[in-house]
Amino acid sequence: MTQPELFALMDKFTAGGLTRLEYEAGGARLVLEKSASGQAVSAAVPAAVPAAAAAPEPPAGEEGACIKAPLVGTFYVAPQPGAAPFAAPGARLKKGEPVCVLEAMKMINQVPAPCDCEVLAVLAKDGELVGFDTPLFRIREL
Repeated sequence: MTQPELFALMDKFTAGGLTRLEYEAGGARLVLEKSASGQAVSAAVPAAVPAAAAAPEPPAGEEGACIKAPLVGTFYVAPQPGAAPFAAPGARLKKGEPVCVLEAMKMINQVPAPCDCEVLAVLAKDGELVGFDTPLFRIREL
């Protein structure tokens, strides 16, 4: 389910008369529930997201641009444990090829290469929680 589809489902649920909705597809499960007063029950959310201090911007004058995290999530270099990484230093990628995945709220999101590029460095650690706009890779456009 895409993010726009998820938001549309949540809007319809909030506006409708149902008090509970369970949806399961492709190994993912979603449960929406309203309290007795008809208000949507809120989920527990962490109080704070760690600052994006682990992967600094490259110093001024250093070669390369950065691919940054488009959302907050857990950074993974490979599609599954033990698999080859999507992009390692020296890898050449075509625009749109995945460079990594970010897991957010049990949903896996592929991060695509923004252009034909060569990976110069991986700036985030595998399995690390990254914030929005955290630099993940340093690249050189081809």
